[in-house]
Amino acid sequence: MTDDYVHWQDVTTRWNDNDQYGHLNNVVHHSIMDTVVNRWMIENGVLDPHGGDTVGLVIEVHCEYKAQAGFPDVVSVGLRVGELGTSSVRFEVGMCRGDGELFFTGTFVHAFVDRASQETVPIEGERRVALEGLQRAG
Repeated sequence: MTDDYVHWQDVTTRWNDNDQYGHLNNVVHHSIMDTVVNRWMIENGVLDPHGGDTVGLVIEVHCEYKAQAGFPDVVSVGLRVGELGTSSVRFEVGMCRGDGELFFTGTFVHAFVDRASQETVPIEGERRVALEGLQRAG
């Protein structure tokens, strides 16, 4: 299951990421997912958050907690594109603890919109090529 994520990035948990029960607080999972998706988009030319004509707006988030994690885990985050539409993309995320156990899966849907008009824009050109490269084979 974890071998079909196309991109991997490690994220180090912080002391204050734990909740009173000693495990990663649920909002931290969302923050990690948001960070990994946006970092990938910026580094791969899909998003220029400060100067681009288009922006990616989150329109849907889904998550499933499968096990617990917490500080001081290093979280390995797998990323792939599950669905690439005309103006939106569904990213799929899997998070593994240092021991390799998959403890979280989620989806993060971005719609691309014109910065000025806030109207959706088609995903095309280099942006589409980059996102297609994040789709799993098969």
